[in-house]
Amino acid sequence: MGLVSAVCVVHQLLPDAGTDGVTAIDKRPTDEPVRVGPYGLRGDVQVSRKHHGGRTKAVYAYSEDDAAYWAGELGREIPPGLFGENLRVDGVEASGAVIGERWRVGDTLVLEVASPRTPCATFARRMREPRWVRRFDEAGRPGAYLRVVKSGDVRTGDPIEVISRPEHGVTVAGWFAAGDADQARALLEADAAGEVDLVPELRAAVEKVLLRAAV
Repeated sequence: MGLVSAVCVVHQLLPDAGTDGVTAIDKRPTDEPVRVGPYGLRGDVQVSRKHHGGRTKAVYAYSEDDAAYWAGELGREIPPGLFGENLRVDGVEASGAVIGERWRVGDTLVLEVASPRTPCATFARRMREPRWVRRFDEAGRPGAYLRVVKSGDVRTGDPIEVISRPEHGVTVAGWFAAGDADQARALLEADAAGEVDLVPELRAAVEKVLLRAAV
């Protein structure tokens, strides 16, 4: 059993050198309960819906253990929301979660692990660390995007229970780090069997890996 150690929503839009001109990566904790619907947390926002948010990336979760790793690597605090996460979680793995597993959060909210987070240039500018995207990639601690299976409220301190876990065994971090043909086949087979319902972005990546392996 894990718990939500922080719930984070956008604090303010910040100027950004990217094509949109602003970014909503500045997430900060709130002590108030927050409603979570199909498109994410009420009061939150994403500037680029092409790469963030929407039904398949409604909630971004990052684990305390992974944040502690980065605090040690960077020699600085990694407060909740710094990575743009909506939920900082403790006692449950986000990067180590099996793709398709479901979490009950609090009394009613149910979330499904959908895919890893892919670091971008906006994230790099936020962190101001040399070679940040490459370092984040190499560390293999991406955190997880989750989709909303059942809407509900979330607040700091809510318990998290893993209520189902597919048997294919492919984790968020495993796919993020390797994404090989064996994992791709396992995911497609699980999808065909109804064990998981791959989000379109992940399905496209899986099919690309298998196509490349067949060449």
